[in-house]
Amino acid sequence: MWNPEDYAKNSDAQLKWARELRQTLNLQGDESVLDVGCGDGKITADFSTALPKGRVVGIDSSPEMIVYATRTYAVAEYPNLSFACLDARSLDFDHEFDLCFSNATLHWVDNHQAFLNGVSRALRSGGRLVISCGGQGNASDILQVFSELVSSETWKRYFDAFHNPYFFYGDQDYALWLKKAGFNIERLELIPKDMTHLGKEGLVGWIRTTWMPFTYCIPESNRGNFIADFVEMYLDQIPLDQHGLAHVRMVRLEVNALKS
Repeated sequence: MWNPEDYAKNSDAQLKWARELRQTLNLQGDESVLDVGCGDGKITADFSTALPKGRVVGIDSSPEMIVYATRTYAVAEYPNLSFACLDARSLDFDHEFDLCFSNATLHWVDNHQAFLNGVSRALRSGGRLVISCGGQGNASDILQVFSELVSSETWKRYFDAFHNPYFFYGDQDYALWLKKAGFNIERLELIPKDMTHLGKEGLVGWIRTTWMPFTYCIPESNRGNFIADFVEMYLDQIPLDQHGLAHVRMVRLEVNALKS
């Protein structure tokens, strides 16, 4: 279960990367935008502010996130913004949007063809799809440390039935899926990214709020110790830099495509 308040405090990198993407879009201010995997709503609200004459809809499969986003970014202050609890694989919109945007979400989704087919239905002719999510090779150092930790004598008994829930796809697979869904590809790349966190505590916060498939295998009474062991092991291998920042090597799958 997501903790929206905690996530909101530990997702600055996601907002930074989303703004970088938005600045490349040359928006006019009157577009209709669907934000898939809106999470706590901060990125969706950022779009809403940038599109004063437009319409912005944020969807997420987490009821907790939608409740938080709706409460935090109320209609009184954001009249062109709304939120809905919806699975990315089951989009039910009909030619309503000029842009579908998704940031730091789709690596949680197993069936991307279903997502892309739904987006194709949701977009108007000539509508644009912009995606940034974990791609092939993403967070390999993080996953390696988790692999070592969950195999240790201290923690392995909690992971007997564990399966990795992340889907980090490559550009070749994605090119095929996009074409099947009726998209013309303008850009499709795997982009290395350096994610930074402010010291040990910043890394702890990020692990706690985004790596729940691992951390929630541990009883709550012992979860903090598991995270502390992970962070200690990770920083032994990749120490803080001279400015006290923790670095994580990420790979983003970035997509910019037009509906035929």
